[in-house]
Amino acid sequence: MNMWLKFAIQNTLRNRRRSIVTVSIAALGTAAILLAGGFALFTYQALAQAAARTTGHLILGKPDQFAKDEDVPLRHGLEDVAALRTALLADPAVRQVLPKVEFSGLISNGDKSTVMMAAGVDPDNEFAVKGPFLNMTEGKVLVSGSPDAEVMLGAGLARSLKATPGSSLTLLASTTDGAMNAMDVRVKGIFTTGVPDVDKRLVYTDIVTAQKLLVTQRVSTLGIFLDRMESTGPVQQRLAAQHPQLTVQTWMDQAFFYKSVRDLYNRIFGALGLIIGVIVVFVVTNAMAMAIIERTREIGTLRAMGTLPGQLLRTLALEGMVLGGVGAVAGAALSLGISLMLYVVPVHMPPPPGRSEGYPLNIAIDPLMYIVTLAAMVLLTMLASSWVARKTVHMPVVVALAHT
Repeated sequence: MNMWLKFAIQNTLRNRRRSIVTVSIAALGTAAILLAGGFALFTYQALAQAAARTTGHLILGKPDQFAKDEDVPLRHGLEDVAALRTALLADPAVRQVLPKVEFSGLISNGDKSTVMMAAGVDPDNEFAVKGPFLNMTEGKVLVSGSPDAEVMLGAGLARSLKATPGSSLTLLASTTDGAMNAMDVRVKGIFTTGVPDVDKRLVYTDIVTAQKLLVTQRVSTLGIFLDRMESTGPVQQRLAAQHPQLTVQTWMDQAFFYKSVRDLYNRIFGALGLIIGVIVVFVVTNAMAMAIIERTREIGTLRAMGTLPGQLLRTLALEGMVLGGVGAVAGAALSLGISLMLYVVPVHMPPPPGRSEGYPLNIAIDPLMYIVTLAAMVLLTMLASSWVARKTVHMPVVVALAHT
């Protein structure tokens, strides 16, 4: 085998210009596939982390909370939350359990009223566990124990109401009994989520204020934050068995944006990878076809000297493997270099549609993706070389020797 591989390497060096072009195309194709795949993989990971950080790795609620619309706020809410949180925190993989009260209504500055989408949260744990998921533009984040009812407004909503930190506003919402209730609040801070449409409606308040406004002790759901993403499936099964009367959803069940982006990128980069692979195969096929045509009499001479067609086919396939393998390794090195460079020299992408903030461009380095891509590239070039060579190596010796 070493002897045949040596022959294959020497044959690829006979026409160095053609071999360099072939290797370059294979390298660029491999690099393009790895960079595109790495970008898609990084996007998936970033969106998955963002989705899990927003809702929790798991979301616990009553079945009707996820399946039916509510006629009044918190009709399907959870009760006895303190005992339920204590039971959930007993699981060693559970890092924190955050209650949330979701409701809608009106918010007014006295002269103007507008629709709001509000969330009551446990501020001390909410912002500590989730990290910097909001960008504060003015004021401060909410804290527990404040003597005044306080809120945080989205930047678009604050601009619409001409509100600044310290401004007084009024919240109006339907209670759990269907009556209307109003409460005066003070603006503590203004934030942006990076999504202008969300910033025009979103309001955060502490859970005590939300429950007082809605006249209830219930919460909508409990967000369960785990020690790592890989624990999501096993913990969901354990909690579902422990609380059969409740529904335990994963972050994936509510990550609609993540699913849409993943499906779109899978189609785009899947088609891109297929096109690049076809181009590389055609280039290698063309290079090997030219090499074989030029060496038809040589192949006939080797056949006349007793060389078997299978041995010649093996040599030519190894030539394709050498060209594809060298190109694939060079492309992988190029992709790895670019991926590492982006961590040293940051490059920011422009804001995607519907958002006002860009994000850093990073390329994920996944060993399995590199191995699969290199193996596929080598295999395709070997198959292409074998397919091109099969007719010539089985040509009658007399015909091959007379070829001009």
